[in-house]
Amino acid sequence: MFKRIMAIALLIMTSHFVKAQSVSDMVEEAKQLEKQMKEAEALEKDKEILKIQPNEITALTQASQLCSRVGNRQKSKSDKVTYFNQAKSYAQQALKIAPDNADANNAMAVAMGRMALISGAKDKVAASKDVKKYAEIAIKLNPSLAQAYHVLGKWNFEVANLNVFERGAAKMLFGGLPEGTLQVAINNYEKCRQLDPGFILNYYELARAYKQNDQQDKAIEVLKKALTLRNISQDDASIKVDCKKMLDDLQ
Repeated sequence: MFKRIMAIALLIMTSHFVKAQSVSDMVEEAKQLEKQMKEAEALEKDKEILKIQPNEITALTQASQLCSRVGNRQKSKSDKVTYFNQAKSYAQQALKIAPDNADANNAMAVAMGRMALISGAKDKVAASKDVKKYAEIAIKLNPSLAQAYHVLGKWNFEVANLNVFERGAAKMLFGGLPEGTLQVAINNYEKCRQLDPGFILNYYELARAYKQNDQQDKAIEVLKKALTLRNISQDDASIKVDCKKMLDDLQ
């Protein structure tokens, strides 16, 4: 009887080990698919992982980021909203499990930021308040997290460019928003560039900020550099097209 109990216990332990090993392998596969610029496939792999292990934090944060990116490429607003809501949902689950996880906070900031950019004045202002909060928490938890500085830079750029209706909504909802300036946006984008010099989207946004800040030479320098970088994400080729167009307009 003792031998039978031990055999069953060993079988259960082995089963759990194989399952954990399988999930670990799948997480690594999802990471590799993203590196190969196969984002839709990486997202499907993350969904498979989460069916087996719903609280797998790496899969949750990657799925959130991928939904934000894949959603941004959709043509219709309704499709964008669907993906951005999924991104938010994955980030919320990650934060429920690990509120002090920098990547989870950053994923939420990205998801909320994407939604803000396609929303009306009231929803945009409401979302932007959370964007800043989660980006700052991510930076506090991991001061080397480049994308969080990029998100904070984007927040400052967008707040600096709020129109009169959006500023009115901010005042009505929150008594106003913290001041966002082009110079602070530039500082954040430059910090991101320092931490991740291969992040092509950051170069495009930094050039936009320099251009609007009447620093054309800086914008040209940044755009030229962007065009020399190796593509590492699925969006990089199209971002380079936008960089080339802005560069042609400035020269």
